[in-house]
Amino acid sequence: MPREGKVWAIDTRHLPLYWFPRDCPRATFWANDETTDEDVDAWLAGDRARRVHAIEPAWLGRMRATTLYAYRMPEATFVLEDRFFVSPKTVDALERVELGDLLQLHADAGIELRTEPDLLALWRCVLATTLDYSGIRLRNTAAA
Repeated sequence: MPREGKVWAIDTRHLPLYWFPRDCPRATFWANDETTDEDVDAWLAGDRARRVHAIEPAWLGRMRATTLYAYRMPEATFVLEDRFFVSPKTVDALERVELGDLLQLHADAGIELRTEPDLLALWRCVLATTLDYSGIRLRNTAAA
């Protein structure tokens, strides 16, 4: 059902940004074409293909215990809006898939999952770089 007039969906490239329990704050970052070599060295150990997802330590247990599902949606009514696909209509999922162990998903995808005691401090530092990034639910951090 649409929320605020839209049903939201993401593509498989952005799917790992949502391999987290509901409301879990996370800071994620990776290199893109505009990322400087200096930032790749400092933040990604010199590896442009490296991707990092950071959460607060308190969320690690919930990561282990959460059962998360992905819904495959029909493409017909969706249009691209920024990084998301949106549909103004109610959409019936084609398939519901249990994603399994969220820590293992990260490992299998080669994504570094780390814990950061001060996620907002890390986030402020990431914003000052040339890295590409996504911060989700940061208002839920312990420091917020």
